[in-house]
Amino acid sequence: MNALPPDQDERVIRVSGLRTGYGHDIIHDNLDLDVYRGEILTVVGGSGSGKSMLMRTILGLSRMRAGSIEVFGQRIGNADDAQQIMARRAGVLFQDGALFSSLTVLENVELPLKSHRPELSVQLRHDLARSKIQLSGLSAATGSKLPSELSGGMRKRAALSRALALEPELLFLDEPTAGLDPIGAADFDQLLATLQHALGLTVFLVTHDLDSVYRLSDRIAVLAEKKVLATGPLREIETIDHPWVRDYFHGPRARAARHEE
Repeated sequence: MNALPPDQDERVIRVSGLRTGYGHDIIHDNLDLDVYRGEILTVVGGSGSGKSMLMRTILGLSRMRAGSIEVFGQRIGNADDAQQIMARRAGVLFQDGALFSSLTVLENVELPLKSHRPELSVQLRHDLARSKIQLSGLSAATGSKLPSELSGGMRKRAALSRALALEPELLFLDEPTAGLDPIGAADFDQLLATLQHALGLTVFLVTHDLDSVYRLSDRIAVLAEKKVLATGPLREIETIDHPWVRDYFHGPRARAARHEE
């Protein structure tokens, strides 16, 4: 868990009365959520509860039907608003990494720098991209490789390098350990915890991985019944009398994760 307490006087993200859906299906209804500076907020919920959609809506990639979203105190009215706010202050790691297969790792990491720091020289851009690759635990030589030449864990780290390219304050992670073996997942969690502490990041983490939940979370937000059922530290969430919470936090996998913690 984060060694530094979150600053609960400063909301980095504020979601109020959010309503989303596909066609006639309502995914979120009157959902409220705050994310505070310096914390790792972990979003959990059952299949179909809208964890990834909530993240995508905050990012401006999915449209809301009602409600409001503020990021860094600025209201997001549409995708253009979100892009302007997020471009320089937030990084994103999607579940599959979303690396461009035809580009090397170095070229992938350079893309945000090309788009948003055009004043940088080619050499400085290369140097910054290499530093982010190494910051994510990869060797400098990895930069010349294509994503197809990397293991699953290395691709996750390469994608994290790109998410950190512009030195964001806010980091969004969607199932970052999905598809990794337990050792690789534990290594990635440790890397994330180290970087979050060293860089002072605020992290919005979507995961179903109980080990990650127990290793990383400052607070947890439980999505159920189309809203945020509860938010709070892990020990408070564990006491909630709700069928999904009981199944998730008191089943055999949770007991194993709690023991490892």
